[in-house]
Amino acid sequence: MAVYLPKEKKEEIFAEFGGAANNTGSVEGQVALFTYRIKSLSEHLQTNHKDHACRRTLLSLVGKRRRLLQYLSKKDITKYRSLIEKLGIRK
Repeated sequence: MAVYLPKEKKEEIFAEFGGAANNTGSVEGQVALFTYRIKSLSEHLQTNHKDHACRRTLLSLVGKRRRLLQYLSKKDITKYRSLIEKLGIRK
């Protein structure tokens, strides 16, 4: 199984969005991690447009991120709005 992300980068993402580097269960941190992975897979698909396994992974990540964002919007709308603004998800 390939490692898609160095441990330091993952800790940096969770420290910035999750509050602490070891707070990997926070919704904000998970959404930020999914967003980072989605961007990297999108770049990969720009050059390898026939990689359907990657495309399927990308679609599943988008769905997971959407469900987490939906949960966060129901739980705390201010955190939701600040997160999507910080990540630049919606235009």
